[in-house]
Amino acid sequence: MSPTSTRRRSARLAVALLAVAGLLWTFLPTPAGATGAAINGQGSSYVALAMQQWVANAQTSGLKVNYTPSGSPAGLTSFGQNQVDFAGTEAEYSALGSTEPNRGYQYVPDVAGAVAIMYNAQDGAGKKVDYLRLSRLTVARIFMGDICKWSDPAISADNVGLVLPDQTINVVYRGGQSGTTALFYDFVAHTAPDIFRAWAAKNQFPTDRRIIQLDSSPSFACKTQAFQGSDQIAQNIGSAGGLWSIGYDEFGFAQTYHVPAARVQNAHGDWILPYAQNISSALESAKLRPDLSQELADVYNSPNSDAYPISAYSYLVTQCAPAADRPTCKGAYSNPGVTETLAAWMRYIACEGQVSMADIGYSPLPKELSQEIANSIARMKGGGTPAEQLTADNCANPRFRGAIPGPKQPEDPLAKVKSLAPGANASSTAGPASSSAAATGTESAAATTGAVGAVKAAGGGSTDWRTASPTSYDRPGNSTSVLVPLLVLLAILFLPAFVLGRRRPDRS
Repeated sequence: MSPTSTRRRSARLAVALLAVAGLLWTFLPTPAGATGAAINGQGSSYVALAMQQWVANAQTSGLKVNYTPSGSPAGLTSFGQNQVDFAGTEAEYSALGSTEPNRGYQYVPDVAGAVAIMYNAQDGAGKKVDYLRLSRLTVARIFMGDICKWSDPAISADNVGLVLPDQTINVVYRGGQSGTTALFYDFVAHTAPDIFRAWAAKNQFPTDRRIIQLDSSPSFACKTQAFQGSDQIAQNIGSAGGLWSIGYDEFGFAQTYHVPAARVQNAHGDWILPYAQNISSALESAKLRPDLSQELADVYNSPNSDAYPISAYSYLVTQCAPAADRPTCKGAYSNPGVTETLAAWMRYIACEGQVSMADIGYSPLPKELSQEIANSIARMKGGGTPAEQLTADNCANPRFRGAIPGPKQPEDPLAKVKSLAPGANASSTAGPASSSAAATGTESAAATTGAVGAVKAAGGGSTDWRTASPTSYDRPGNSTSVLVPLLVLLAILFLPAFVLGRRRPDRS
């Protein structure tokens, strides 16, 4: 056997051993010293990419955690019916239009994210477009069926110098109930309130709470197509069959499936992609109610030049012992092992779990919200348990060091092209209704914010935590507590085969 063949054989053996080791690890019992019961959760697919990482790392550390991305409403319902131990969501119980669960609950922020506008389009020469710009009003009008053609003057005005064909826009949306749908159409409602009210009435959608399902009126846009799950939406838009499609999905899925995301024009007039710094900048304007649920009207209209306007937090929902600051907390978990596992996992999410979020399409929590996770752990344990105080010394979240790691927004190819002033296309192409919506959008958002009871600024009103630069960050490496023994095991298994392969006489 030649040296090249030997190396290839050894490489294949190493890959096989890694696969076997991973498979065996799945079935190994909890390591000695690790305690706690297995916990199960379901819900948001918006946060699914982050959950995949958090769950995998938990299992590697000996914590038995499972999560099914069934959608936020399904997660809330299952939690309320005592079918799971925790839920993942972007929607609140109020969005379901039903009573709150008897078991009691708390909202626990776990990561910041953004709804990307993914699309598949070509220019007049048949070349793929990957630098599309869309104003907030244009986005809203497309997803309410007020704009039906890629050649619409509003899209042309947003993309001076780019000519798109006269093709019908295929609006791809989440089938079934969805927290991402609730987030996105909340943005639409605040961006074009006049059009939204008429559109909602026509399609019999609620206006007193967020829309969590569109299936009841498949004619809500000119041409539509539904898919279940964030990954399916991204795959289908990015496929050859998805040409001329546009949809809303968490930004991480656009990156995972290499689907272009539109640059959305913010209130400052800049065209922004949903990278970590831009998500964080927008969420400086977020307001959190006393139960930590989010009011996002000011996020959609953030004045920051680098703010991506369709940004939001995602949440865990857990049980909690009665607490003076949480009327919804009605009792701790009956199984202390569930509490123990959840507490350890949530502590990980608050700190180490935030380190690589910017690399997979999210943005790490500000340090005040990492602290809120620690506070939530204390409420979950009950019995007067004091909350751990997180600092830069004991928490790896890069926000404790004033950094937001991750890739920066690439240069805009249309940046040097002379364009219209922000919002100029509203009066020239949208017609009377759209012009009115553009004029009243900010006022409506402000009115909505004022109408929310007991709203407070995130971080207790302090603004110092909100200013962070996208500086370089040397993030901590993976824990060696598990990796070192695994590498030693692989070396023991791999080296004899490698040595034998090297010593075997060449018979070729």
